[in-house]
Amino acid sequence: MSVTVDGDKSGLVPVRVRRILRGPRPEKVPALVGTACTLIGLIDIAAGVFPRFRASRMHAVAEVLPGTLGPLSAALSLSAGVLLLLLAHGLKRHKRRAWRAAVVLLPLGAVAQFVWRHSVLGALLSLVLLTLLVRHRGEFAALPDPRSRWRALANFVVMGAGSIALGLVIVSAHPRRVVGSPSLADRLEHVLYGLLGIEGPVAYTKGVDWTVGYSLGALGMLTALTTIYLAFRPEHPAARLTDDDETRLRALLDQHGGRDSLGHFALRRDKGVVFSPSGKAAVCYRVVSGVMLASGDPIGDVEAWPGAIERFMDEAKAHSWTPAVMGCSETGGQVWTRETGLDALELGDEAVVDVADFSLSGRAMRNVRQMVKRIERNGYTTQVRRVRDLDADELERVRRAAADWRGTDTERGFSMALGRIGAPGDGDAVIATAHKDDDTSPYGDLKAIIHFVPWGTDGMSLELMRRDRSADPGMNELLIVAALQASPALGIARVSLNFAMFRAALARGEKIGAGPVLRLWRGLLVFLSRWFQIESLYKFNAKFRPRWEPRFVVYRNSRDLPRIGFAAMQAEGFVNLSLPRPFTRRRPAPAPRPCAHIVPAPTAEREAHAA
Repeated sequence: MSVTVDGDKSGLVPVRVRRILRGPRPEKVPALVGTACTLIGLIDIAAGVFPRFRASRMHAVAEVLPGTLGPLSAALSLSAGVLLLLLAHGLKRHKRRAWRAAVVLLPLGAVAQFVWRHSVLGALLSLVLLTLLVRHRGEFAALPDPRSRWRALANFVVMGAGSIALGLVIVSAHPRRVVGSPSLADRLEHVLYGLLGIEGPVAYTKGVDWTVGYSLGALGMLTALTTIYLAFRPEHPAARLTDDDETRLRALLDQHGGRDSLGHFALRRDKGVVFSPSGKAAVCYRVVSGVMLASGDPIGDVEAWPGAIERFMDEAKAHSWTPAVMGCSETGGQVWTRETGLDALELGDEAVVDVADFSLSGRAMRNVRQMVKRIERNGYTTQVRRVRDLDADELERVRRAAADWRGTDTERGFSMALGRIGAPGDGDAVIATAHKDDDTSPYGDLKAIIHFVPWGTDGMSLELMRRDRSADPGMNELLIVAALQASPALGIARVSLNFAMFRAALARGEKIGAGPVLRLWRGLLVFLSRWFQIESLYKFNAKFRPRWEPRFVVYRNSRDLPRIGFAAMQAEGFVNLSLPRPFTRRRPAPAPRPCAHIVPAPTAEREAHAA
């Protein structure tokens, strides 16, 4: 059957045939080429390492694939395989520099196929793949990711470890050609010497020494060359909030900051920002492991949100980053999905307390009321003030105490953390402090701190909770109650507390009549709460009888969710892939972090049990 489509007026060529003749769709080319490079690279490495593979039927087929140089040597096969593996991920992500490297490598492979092996088919396949890359060069236009010269050291560590592991495989891949019975230590020594181009203690028969020696030397050379390249290439720093950006964002927050409780967190200095063409809206983001993470709703006028979202998506496409939004509201999720075609998934709920409805009276507040009264009887007092009302000495003391009580070298938080106290322009923030006379403390009578950032003109959002480890349990409850009771005098009508992941599943799963799937899901969340504050944070928030506002994660497809989740944990500070700092002072056990999506250190749970 013939069908006329896509401008073909003859009606003589079937649709399926025409699609085959035209080749893959342009957007599928990077994935196709990247997968081909991965498979060919693995085949090349196997051909260089395992002698049986080089004599197998599979290798007879592999010899005609691009990048396979067959008879040249195992060393060249290893080098080609490693290079193709290094290029594969960049090609899948549409990276321009990976495309340039592949365009240079493939003609060399074609020449080697024809001159060395006289293989017309091998050279032809290399040229076909090269033609595919050149024809669809417009698909490979992604700009570089943020990077620094620390990447060179990380490459040296990773490539070095991989070369040692692969070298051990190479040394052990010729059991019938080994002289004697070298130990594991001897083989490891042989690998380390071989990476430097020096002959090691392991000996072989029938010329295998040269094969192993050249293979190890090739791995060492690749490790050195890639490290040198990364060390001397230009840096491409991550986007940071400039003074002009901050001024424009503050102007938008002054007009529209009351819409989203996470709005003020857009002023984090480690975020970048894109503005709508009119300048009336903005999206703040951070790039982590190739994921472009936005948090909360766009800032500014809702009518201008689509323009800012379009700029955000254009930036993600230009760099081939995976777009994602963490913790947006229902309105924000609707706009994101409508304008971009992305999907949304409920992530959890934000606890919001209406000050006018809050009271310590009643049976439901009995536990909180008793805890607060007990702590007050132990001699603790509280103060709730705007940050601008603190003098310089007291503000500095609060900052030092908050840093020392943090408990970790990493400042955690991204979506619901500001990362600073008392910076210029943050005078409207509210700080609640607990005090008790203590001559032994370096911070005097200061025992606990809670910091709130502005949420429009009549609200505030919890940003940080820190306490002295020697203070009595219940400091968090004491200061939250004090802040809620002092809110009317400060003109505060609503207070945003912590974010509780999967709150709805936890709440419904413990009710009578919950189905087996829901109970199983709740059981898994309770199990994970041993390491992350999931259930305990939900129960801590529920003490204050809040209303729950759902929050969503926006993503492109379900395959991206694991990657987005891992990037979010990196951004929040719970997964740290940076190099260790051996000269920094070790801190005591982790302090509570109430403001992140996934919060370890179950301080709130311990205090609830103590009550």
